[in-house]
Amino acid sequence: MTRGKFNAFCRRLPATTHVVQWGGSHVWKVGGKVFAIASGKHGEPSVTFKVSDIAYEMLKDQPGLRPAPYLASRGMKWIQHFAKPGLPDAALGDYIRQSHSIVSQGLSKKRRLELGLAMPVPQA
Repeated sequence: MTRGKFNAFCRRLPATTHVVQWGGSHVWKVGGKVFAIASGKHGEPSVTFKVSDIAYEMLKDQPGLRPAPYLASRGMKWIQHFAKPGLPDAALGDYIRQSHSIVSQGLSKKRRLELGLAMPVPQA
């Protein structure tokens, strides 16, 4: 996935913001919390995303994938797609979408409502 495709994909997810930080990395956030990072200077970027415990165990030793440097070393479940073969673009997109969902669910209910990510509970 090229950086352009990565940014276009993340931009389409609800309530996202984008910032370039950490030495030129394209960082995507929901509710102020990071859900995906694209880094690297040339060619296809390395893409880092948050995963479930099960997905982490499935992906961490796959060719082209690894526990995300820095994040995974602190016990967080983040995977980095850094080389081929890695994941096909469609699968990578699915994992980025899931990362957005995981991070969104970690926000407070009030914040999710503010961002339009949760439906209000009907009043009786």
